[in-house]
Amino acid sequence: MQAFKLKLDKVIGIMLMLIMAIMVLNVSWQVFSRYVVQSPSSFTDELSRYLLVWLGMLGAAYVAGQDKHLAIDILPAKLRGEAKRKLLIVISIVIVLFVIPVMIMGGINLVYITYTLEQKSATLQLPLAYVYLMIPFSGLLVLFYQFVNLKLLLTKQDSQN
Repeated sequence: MQAFKLKLDKVIGIMLMLIMAIMVLNVSWQVFSRYVVQSPSSFTDELSRYLLVWLGMLGAAYVAGQDKHLAIDILPAKLRGEAKRKLLIVISIVIVLFVIPVMIMGGINLVYITYTLEQKSATLQLPLAYVYLMIPFSGLLVLFYQFVNLKLLLTKQDSQN
């Protein structure tokens, strides 16, 4: 599972770099077309907004997988040994209990509703279901990373006994 996680990390890292590169090109074109050509491009604002959503959601999942996400770690920093391990297990379970109903189930529901209603973006005429698809996808990634983390924490205990 660790080997698959490393490959997944690499793929997600490449996806994040691509999204960021497209965003930079997109915003650069917007600035160029607005100030140099004096004819602002109409699609760039909307595209950069959607790319930012994808970058944020996918980046949050990636960072959670690296265990470098934003956290208040006063208590885990003070604990040692078995107490710290148990706290980290509880934290992972709480994250799973958040991710499943909110990101995965709620995201799937949002994608379904926008797909069924055939909602499209104003300028690009892109189905919004494609934009929102990143929410359940990121949720699945966070869920996978938390299961990997839980497995590691649980086998740590087994190896100590």
